[in-house]
Amino acid sequence: MKKSLAAAVGAALVAVLAACGGGDGASGDTLRVGTLSDSKPNAYQENGVFTGFDNELLKAIAAHQNLKLEFVSTEFSTLLSQVANGKFDIGSSGISQTDERRKTVDFSAPYNYQSLGIEAREGTGITDEKSLAGKRIGVVQGTVSDSWLAANAPTAQAVRFPQDAAALAALKSGAIDGAIFDQATAEDYAAKNPDAKLKVVKAITTTIPHGFAVKKGDTELAGKINAGLKAVIADGTWEKVHQRFTPNAPVPAEFKAGQK
Repeated sequence: MKKSLAAAVGAALVAVLAACGGGDGASGDTLRVGTLSDSKPNAYQENGVFTGFDNELLKAIAAHQNLKLEFVSTEFSTLLSQVANGKFDIGSSGISQTDERRKTVDFSAPYNYQSLGIEAREGTGITDEKSLAGKRIGVVQGTVSDSWLAANAPTAQAVRFPQDAAALAALKSGAIDGAIFDQATAEDYAAKNPDAKLKVVKAITTTIPHGFAVKKGDTELAGKINAGLKAVIADGTWEKVHQRFTPNAPVPAEFKAGQK
């Protein structure tokens, strides 16, 4: 009797654990999404809810594909390795698809393109990449901003931070002379911090696509994301989300409603 009871309890426990779901991208259980909490307008947390262009677009994609999502905050510098080791099923935070990153993770189809902004306080003399020479310039470690600074202003002193919030705090305090952020993020910081007298002195548009990151070889999950992405582009959801978070940015032709 005791053995039968123990077996029944064990079977019930297994059933409960299975119902709770894990992080298997091929299963239909809850998918864990690694994202950021402070990177407006792409990925941030507001009133306890993860939102932003990337996260709201991913939510719309998930709704089309009947996928359940759980968003978890992390630092960008560790996000891709956490996707690679299975801690997260998806990485969502305006991740630029570079050849180096493709060695670590696979990506969905492109859903946007990388634009950067050089941001500085008034009086620093920073106007463009040429004026960055000898200046202390903040970047988030491992981002396109980091590699762009190294390639385009090699004599600048790169000051690397784990996330946007730390770089912004250093910029406002004068600990650094300028910073390179995503363009929309930089514009948001300038608008929200008038006392700091921040200005986006130059915008740089690239052809580097953004993508949602998945574990290498997870073609099933990547396929579901891609199918959902096609659907939200075709029905106009992409443009609605874009207008909500980045209304001043241009809409590339391939993301306009009706595209298949």
